[in-house]
Amino acid sequence: MATAQIQHSPSPPPQPPVAQTPGPHAAQFQKLFGDALSHVLRTCSYSKFSACFPTPAKYAPQTLTSIWQQITTKVEASAKKEFEDIMVERDVVAGLNELERLVAEAKGRRKTGVEVREPPHTLPPERLFLAHLAPYLAQTETELDGELKRLQAENEELVDGIQGQQEETERLVGGLETFIADLERANEVMGSEIDGNGVKRETADIEQEFRTAGREAKL
Repeated sequence: MATAQIQHSPSPPPQPPVAQTPGPHAAQFQKLFGDALSHVLRTCSYSKFSACFPTPAKYAPQTLTSIWQQITTKVEASAKKEFEDIMVERDVVAGLNELERLVAEAKGRRKTGVEVREPPHTLPPERLFLAHLAPYLAQTETELDGELKRLQAENEELVDGIQGQQEETERLVGGLETFIADLERANEVMGSEIDGNGVKRETADIEQEFRTAGREAKL
């Protein structure tokens, strides 16, 4: 019984490692930093430094020159050391070299008109995960956008309803205030009439008492 041989498709060669030797962009970046640092150090010249300390510059120029040299040397060394630490910590050289490689590949695809696709099994896990997650995220974004628009429409309707109720309440309050003012004026008028009738009754009672007293006096 012949044993069938399973043939696997050859895997594409792995991507070449990114060189740590500075490429054109990395070298230009380092040169840019060096030029900027040199400009800063030239700005802090001895003439400007000594102008800040006129007395030592006049009586002890050698000492002041030594101090200025020590300061500028220390500033230059500290700046270069910090720059190198950042370059290593952020892996700037490798990043710029990788950028150059991607740009070169893109230019090559543009010239040939052929898009080179990377085999899925050579992609890093992060890119594969995001590729599978992208449709779900797009659908979720669409649903959330629709829900947000619906809530905004409902909020606008609620605002319009509240404004209408506020206007109706103000109209009712205005009518009630007018009605209360009319009642108060009516009460004032009725009160004055009642007070006048009471005076008339009191006057009539007094006259009746006088009449009664006069008849009793005659008897």
